[in-house]
Amino acid sequence: MDTADVTAAAPAEQTILGACPHDCPDTCAFVTTVRDGRAVRLQGNPQHPQTGGVLCTKVSRYLERVYHPQRLLQPLRRVGPKGAGRFEPVSWDEALDDIAARLRALAARDPQTILPYSYAGTMGLVQGEGMAARFFHRLGASLLDRTICSAAGAAGLTYTLGGKVGMRVEHFAESRLILIWGSHSIGSNLHFWRYAQQAKRAGARLVCIDPRRTETAEKCHEHLALLPGTDAALAYALMQQCIVHGWVDEDYVQRHTLGWEALRERALQWPPERAAAVCGLPVAQIEALARDIGACVQRREPVAIRLNYGMQRTRGGANAVRAVACLPAVIGAWRHRAGGLLLSSSGSYPVQREALFRPDLLQRSPCPQPRVINMSTIGDDLLRPASPAFGPAIEALIVYNSNPVAVAPDAGRVVRGFAREDLFTVVLEQFPTDTADYADYVLPATTQLEHWDIHLSYGHTDVLLNRPAIAPLGQARPNTWVFRELARRLGFDDPCFADDDLTLCRQAFGDAVDFEVLMRQGWVTLPLPEAPFAHGGFPTPSGRCEFYSPRLAAQGLDPLPAVLSNHEPAGHDPRHPLAMISPPARHFLNSTFVNVASLRDAEGEPALEMHPADAAPRGIADGDWVEVFNDRGQCRLRARLNGRARPGVVVGLGIWWRKLSPDGRNVNELTSQALTDLGQAPTFYDCAVEVRRA
Repeated sequence: MDTADVTAAAPAEQTILGACPHDCPDTCAFVTTVRDGRAVRLQGNPQHPQTGGVLCTKVSRYLERVYHPQRLLQPLRRVGPKGAGRFEPVSWDEALDDIAARLRALAARDPQTILPYSYAGTMGLVQGEGMAARFFHRLGASLLDRTICSAAGAAGLTYTLGGKVGMRVEHFAESRLILIWGSHSIGSNLHFWRYAQQAKRAGARLVCIDPRRTETAEKCHEHLALLPGTDAALAYALMQQCIVHGWVDEDYVQRHTLGWEALRERALQWPPERAAAVCGLPVAQIEALARDIGACVQRREPVAIRLNYGMQRTRGGANAVRAVACLPAVIGAWRHRAGGLLLSSSGSYPVQREALFRPDLLQRSPCPQPRVINMSTIGDDLLRPASPAFGPAIEALIVYNSNPVAVAPDAGRVVRGFAREDLFTVVLEQFPTDTADYADYVLPATTQLEHWDIHLSYGHTDVLLNRPAIAPLGQARPNTWVFRELARRLGFDDPCFADDDLTLCRQAFGDAVDFEVLMRQGWVTLPLPEAPFAHGGFPTPSGRCEFYSPRLAAQGLDPLPAVLSNHEPAGHDPRHPLAMISPPARHFLNSTFVNVASLRDAEGEPALEMHPADAAPRGIADGDWVEVFNDRGQCRLRARLNGRARPGVVVGLGIWWRKLSPDGRNVNELTSQALTDLGQAPTFYDCAVEVRRA
């Protein structure tokens, strides 16, 4: 079904049910009011329990994105040097014919010279990889390991709990102690925060564990401002206190865990004094948090941990997630529906991945076993010559749902890779991003209001359907249409390339979801147990919470959660004595929304938060322009001495587009391509820098 057909015969005013496409745990349901073919209002769906009629500040401005004056509305071909952003308009046929011809020539030599590059510009299963994966599998292109956000945390959960599973978010409202660990919930998980506030009003204690004093931390009862990359040490100290004070649920541990004796022995090596020295925390603060946990255990009250991805962006991030994920089993928190842990719920969804993404098409391609390229090392990989170990050089890059020139680490090398004149680059985009400036062709993409899609969530357990509310603006086309057209031009006659977007939505979950209810209501709640691991039954090979992982042991790795120091420990290199973390600015979502004027105005300027104790000896005052630098590069930011940064840590709020930054660079000029312990994910928050007044 073509998107335009859905809206062609629309009445003068109507409301259309949709879903937020952005990379956020909340996955909100929204309602678009359309008048005479134009979207005039966007609001949270009040009928959807998880959304409750409320959208975040960012998505409440979504119509500003849809009707933005810089919206790309026709195909463009480069006419200037790469990076200059100079293009001429071309027809769709002209663009697609040339793109297909170039891909055909490369594939005839080696399809692995072609690389797709995408991530979560949309979280939709259809406009994300629904047709794109089919195309690249049939082509035999290099595969992309999509690690840039959550791979380390996912690995940590998988080796401990068995997958990306956990407690249901709505049950946090009944918890008595909530640890918000590595998460700025007000900025990045607003609807969880609503449940946390319900619990707080009912007498629950809220504790935030985060190097930065976020708005979330300010509204909790306690804030533990630990050093980046030290979360595993803190988790072990809490376990040590539970052991020595008798706060372990011995019955749950014996029945439903694996490797308790080994974990117990390691935890006893981490008294609060040792952890405090590593974490940069007062001993008393660690002991007080342990007592809070112990009091709940003694009263048989639920303790819940809302873990987020901030803590896994350091060298030992996956092991840190493992350590924290052990805590609920140690104290028996899983017995309660309001106890346990939630990092991601996405593993609970019965997505029919083989039917949707068709990996079997690789067998029909010229390269049935293509190599895998890690998206987090794209800077190095674009500059890497052909070799027996690496394979052929990357000669073509198809970018969609991502802005790697702004978001990938070690941006100086990323830019040099994208600037290669011999690299053929196609970018599917809604706006002239930093990455689009380096494209040979830019193809105009639809927004969420202009196409079908279907969504899971990693913060709740509902499936959501997105209907197109308006016809595509200008010549914009859905990603699915582009890849169908390229498949046709390359002679791929497999029947799956004829599937329209509504068919893809139906295929995503098959019979596991009542699609008629989804069409009528806009969402369907998965039928999951309220307390998923009250009686064990973890989706691990043993069926237990695996403190000790036989799978890691078989790989020659530490089978217990390890405490690993950062690649770049703060203060280790006297030339770069400060640790830098770079969380998204509150009004941005990674690099999305940076070009929305109202949100950029609210955010102000690219900023570096510093503690006065670090600013004073450098002669830096609040509001000064500063240069942040290390051996990889430098960028210019506005110093903010606003009380949010702890001593020894600076906070470079991201992710500004380079072209909208004062010196044409952003914080990823400083981050490295070093990877995490497990999951091969980036280490954005494992970054040593120095700061000087500009």
